[in-house]
Order: sequence, then structure tokens, then C-alpha cells
Amino acid sequence: MSEPVVAQKSPMPIDVEAGKKYFWCACGKSSKQPFCDGSHSGTGLSPTMYEATESKRVFFCCCKHSKKSPICDGTHNSL
Repeated sequence: MSEPVVAQKSPMPIDVEAGKKYFWCACGKSSKQPFCDGSHSGTGLSPTMYEATESKRVFFCCCKHSKKSPICDGTHNSL
């Protein structure tokens, strides 16, 4: 399994819709950050599903090192 690529060193705010599923890019290679576009193929990494329970703004991790992935936990501050 390979290490994820840091897509950016700050979270990405996204307005999510209740009941909708989102597939967060775990590898950092997607051109559709913070979501998966299939670029993880061959990396040993897989996207993480996030299902919104309510409509709100969510801060998705883009450094790919959050311990609460796919949600930012501030880990980017120590990279």
C-alpha cells in the first residue's frame, strides 16, 4: 500500500445534501478533489464513503492524513 499524496495543506469546505453519498479521495491523486475520480487504481488505497445525515457545510481533508477522514482534524498544520 502506498502513502497518499497531499492534495493541499488546507481543508476544502463543501456544502453537502442530506441523504447524499460522497466518495472522498484517499489517495490524493484525484483531479476532482476532495472527491474520487478513480485515480487510486493501483495504489492500494480506496475512496471513503461519506453519507450526509443533514444538509450543512463539511470541511473535507485534503492533506489525506486526518485521523478522522474524510473530515479534517487539523493534521495539515503539522505537515
